[in-house]
Amino acid sequence: VELLRHAYDAGQRAFGENYAQEMIEKAPQMPEDTEWHFIGKLQSNKINPILKGVPNLKAVHTVHSEKVARKIGNACKTFNRDSIDIYIQVDTSGEATKNGVDPGEELVRLAELVTSGEDPFDHLNLVGLMTIGAPGDLSCFDKLVEARKLVASKLGVDASDLKLSMGMSGDFEEAIKRGSNLVRVGSTIFGARDYFKK
Repeated sequence: VELLRHAYDAGQRAFGENYAQEMIEKAPQMPEDTEWHFIGKLQSNKINPILKGVPNLKAVHTVHSEKVARKIGNACKTFNRDSIDIYIQVDTSGEATKNGVDPGEELVRLAELVTSGEDPFDHLNLVGLMTIGAPGDLSCFDKLVEARKLVASKLGVDASDLKLSMGMSGDFEEAIKRGSNLVRVGSTIFGARDYFKK
């Protein structure tokens, strides 16, 4: 948290976290105007705890199924949140280790559902798409750009109305060149995470 505080003092307000429990523990230790983004794999049993425990949770970047979207919408109702921003996670690499919807009809169906205005999806604001591409495969970014065009066309919105969350410490510059609005660069700023402490 000390390193987050230094970044905050330097003007940074948006912070991403991969782990629900860590976000729940860190959030109360940071100023109220900190904007939290959940960027890790979201297990359904962690949805209620993060929506309850992190009142300044701005966005969930890893919505990869109707089940997860529905649970987030219901959690908003349970904890009296008007809404939350979401990014649909798109599988642009085809790797078995990656979550996300296929970038075609599966993506369109989920996007149409979360923007339908039906209960409980009326608590969700679809603000963009997210991908974690295969290491070294920059075509994953291009696939997300194409997926955004498809979704925008089907929803009748401008492609620029949907943000792209793509790029990490090793490839964020290329992601930005390809149109990324949000990058995940914690390792570059704060150093590599020690996974053995988990």
